[in-house]
Amino acid sequence: MTPGLRIPLTADGQLFATAVELGRTVIWLHTFGERFADPSRGRPAQPPRLAPRDAPRIPTAGAMSQDPAAIPDTIDYDATSRRLLVGRGYVDNVAPQVWHYEVSGTQVLRHWFSYRKANRERPIIGDRRQPSPLGDLQPDHWLAEYTTELMHVLHVLGRLVELEPQQADLLEQICSGSDDFRHRVARGRCAHYVCYSDTQN
Repeated sequence: MTPGLRIPLTADGQLFATAVELGRTVIWLHTFGERFADPSRGRPAQPPRLAPRDAPRIPTAGAMSQDPAAIPDTIDYDATSRRLLVGRGYVDNVAPQVWHYEVSGTQVLRHWFSYRKANRERPIIGDRRQPSPLGDLQPDHWLAEYTTELMHVLHVLGRLVELEPQQADLLEQICSGSDDFRHRVARGRCAHYVCYSDTQN
């Protein structure tokens, strides 16, 4: 078998429709409600939200200060209290899975914060050119919109975590029927079998 990334498809129309609908939900989440909005399917045209009992919240004592001297430079997590620590501020009711959520090996919350913290310098790797001086032009305090963005991200990550069991179950169902699909392709009963590595040849 040619090495490479493969995308499993199914010959089962119902499973295919389920995968498509799940994909629309994921895109709706990734775009903060701007794409594939469908209120009838629980996807309103607005930033996604977790159920109130699971929603992150910032108590008065945890509010992010807009004082330039208090701009946060660290982000961390206390698993015991389920608290996301952002400098001197904090967000309560954050699930461990949300804190640890990664995309391609990158921890989402740390990456998001790295572009908003006090020290945004990045090491020069290899022959990469020096960063533009324009990168030094940044707010001297934590903006209120950063807090709004952070809450949006936490809600979206929480919703993505909730989808994982459904995604895993659907993948298992599709993969368990993949042999049948390949046989149909071989007999000419299906038009395509998508294989990423084949598209690169």
